[in-house]
Amino acid sequence: MSGSSVTTRPARPKTSGPGRTLIVFYFIMTIAALARSIFEIVVHLGTAPFAYLLSLFAGIVYLVATIALITPGRRAFRIAATAITIELVGVLVVGTISVADFGLFPFSGDRSTVWAYYGLEYLLIPLALPILGLLFLRSQRRVFAEA
Repeated sequence: MSGSSVTTRPARPKTSGPGRTLIVFYFIMTIAALARSIFEIVVHLGTAPFAYLLSLFAGIVYLVATIALITPGRRAFRIAATAITIELVGVLVVGTISVADFGLFPFSGDRSTVWAYYGLEYLLIPLALPILGLLFLRSQRRVFAEA
């Protein structure tokens, strides 16, 4: 044997398999959060302005993450990582506050937000999505760098 060659498996493109599924979930959450918050802000902002504006912020974070996950390059990777980290911190902070003080974001009624109760109204997807997103970014670092 003159030399040992190590064969490495090429990285899967981020728009195939799990990457495509993740992007679809981010897109769905973007639409859900933005549609709900815009409707609530237009129809009755005075009822719970903090919750509705927080949902709008969550929708914008989802939008930024979705666009960054689709976009190639190192800058997009950094933007996606930042947006998804903000999302995770937001879900954990708002979720914890909502569990600690039920009066801030009542579970029944229309004064809740996307991240309240760790996203329970959205089947806990807001809690799982940033964790899966950060794991995905970690596995796709090379793909983003090559683009």
